[in-house]
Amino acid sequence: MTHETPTLVYGGDYNPDQWPRETWDEDIRLMREAHVNRVTVGVFSWSSIEPREGEYDVEWLDIIMDKLADAGIGVVLATPTASPPPWFTLAHPEALPVRADGVRLVHGSRDTYNPAAPAYREAALRVADMLAKRYAHHPALRMWHVHNEYGTVSYGPVTDEAFRGWLRERYGTLDALNAAWWTAFWSQGYGAWEEILAPQATQYLPNPGQVLDFKRFSADVLRDALREQVAVVRAANPAIPVTTNFMLPTWHHYDEWDLAAEIDEVSIDHYPSARDVEGEVHTAFGADLARSFNGGRPWTLMEQATSTVYDYAAGRIYAKAPGVLERQTLQYVARGSTGSLFFQWRNGRGGAELFHSPMVPHTGPDSRVFREIVDLGATLARLGELAEPPADGGPVNRNRVAFVWDSTAWWSAETRAMPTTDLSFLDAVRATHRALWWEGIGADAVRLGDDLSRYDVVLVPSKLAVSDAEAAALTRFVEAGGTAVTWYFAGSTDEHLRVRPGSFSGAFADLLGIRVEELFPLAPDETVALDDGTVGDCWSQTVHLRGAEALVRFRGGHLDGVPAVTRHAVGDGAAYHVGTRLDPAALRRLLADVVAAAGVERHHPQAGDGLEVVRRHAGDRTYLVVVNHDDAPRELTLTGHDLLGGRDLDGPVTVPPGGHLVVREVAR
Repeated sequence: MTHETPTLVYGGDYNPDQWPRETWDEDIRLMREAHVNRVTVGVFSWSSIEPREGEYDVEWLDIIMDKLADAGIGVVLATPTASPPPWFTLAHPEALPVRADGVRLVHGSRDTYNPAAPAYREAALRVADMLAKRYAHHPALRMWHVHNEYGTVSYGPVTDEAFRGWLRERYGTLDALNAAWWTAFWSQGYGAWEEILAPQATQYLPNPGQVLDFKRFSADVLRDALREQVAVVRAANPAIPVTTNFMLPTWHHYDEWDLAAEIDEVSIDHYPSARDVEGEVHTAFGADLARSFNGGRPWTLMEQATSTVYDYAAGRIYAKAPGVLERQTLQYVARGSTGSLFFQWRNGRGGAELFHSPMVPHTGPDSRVFREIVDLGATLARLGELAEPPADGGPVNRNRVAFVWDSTAWWSAETRAMPTTDLSFLDAVRATHRALWWEGIGADAVRLGDDLSRYDVVLVPSKLAVSDAEAAALTRFVEAGGTAVTWYFAGSTDEHLRVRPGSFSGAFADLLGIRVEELFPLAPDETVALDDGTVGDCWSQTVHLRGAEALVRFRGGHLDGVPAVTRHAVGDGAAYHVGTRLDPAALRRLLADVVAAAGVERHHPQAGDGLEVVRRHAGDRTYLVVVNHDDAPRELTLTGHDLLGGRDLDGPVTVPPGGHLVVREVAR
């Protein structure tokens, strides 16, 4: 029996159907020069594969699959169902997406389908089944890539019918639904299932429980569509792993945990939008999410940008500075990536994304971009031993701190008519992760219903809607010796967005040892002073101690002396509550104190303040990936073998600004 030498995957999204066939041989030559060993094929090729309904043209796909196999390049073969062809619009107008205002969309872009429509689901399964039967045993095939960036939400009659069916299964009776949605308010009581519609454009504020359930329904529709295609490709050859790519972290119309349960390996598309060190902080955040969704196992970076930074808010595509690509790729690898794939191999000369970053740019291989691609391929080829899964079956990173990532938390924070619009789930979670990153502390994402026993600290930056079961899970964690931190407004409603009586943050009030009597949201330009010399913004509240101690109090104004940050000893653990939005420096200090009190250690004692050090487990070894994001040289003590420099280390090592090391540690 032979074993393949471990390798990190390297390559990108390849679209040969967009190019004349004489280009294909040049592509493969350049791929070999760049150490490419994996390409994704067919993501947006539905019209090339099925130019007319039920008629297939796969000669081009046969040829390129064979060429790639002969060149030793593995293929991640996609089902092209994210972009139906123009014929689909004419054949199945009822299956087109409908906006909340009732406008029906047509082809001309991508994702023009209603995922709840039977005609779309049947067409998607038909093309997936054809591909599975034809290529499931092809020597080039390494992985199935089902769909692309699930996230389409649709309204209209087809969706209304499916939504009603979902609600019947969830609630059973109209009485239960009316109670959950509190429909007596504004005369919304339902007397027949047919009266219920998806929450489309209406006169004023929609029912928050209805909106939250529609988001849950829409996520389940996407999960079911994925599940159907996964079953088809698995049936053709169960040995081929299956993935679908998550667009992190902003395209949030599905539940990542639920989708991850349907596939063999999580993959992500990740495009940090900042050009300074915040881009590297964002890189770490996306990688930590991907690894967590994949159960701590190695995961696939399906897309990143080679040479550009997309600042969609500013309407700009900036050039990525030289050296950033390699540093960010090593950040992903440190946190469990199996390597790096890009969108895309070669720039298309036309189409909507004609200036999206490629591996081979419009200016061709004689370019800085392609030279960096070749160099990065050589770097990853020297790091192949990191590709081995941990021999003990444990996670690739062994972190003791976790933060809660929960789709209901995200969706509930989007509820209209909240005390303030400044309650973004993503912003709150990223601020918490950012503070940990600057402290050099690694972290995983979790749900409150997960096994939390491997963590010392669990952070709940934003979670308005909390079920009784979730509250009980966090209480058990603390009673067993864990440390929990919750932030303002978390736990103020149940899972149906019904406010808990007696105390805001009521789901956690007993655990926290406090009662929150009244909320005082702040204006955008307003701050509150704290008695430790720091300030808060966004939020303040009246808190009464019910067993907790005040660590920090508000200073001045009508809240003078009122607790702002509290700690409650519970069993063998402790529960903290933060009653305002701390500035970044104060948040970092608080979390540093919390994790230190819990006995949490960094992956390396000299990590932090821009010196990123992450320990990855691979095989029966451990590796330290060191990246210096600081503007000054940084020194740390290392013992092991420098895989990129080819030298043994045993003592102080200076890492220049922008420098990086990958060190195989000495077995301990």
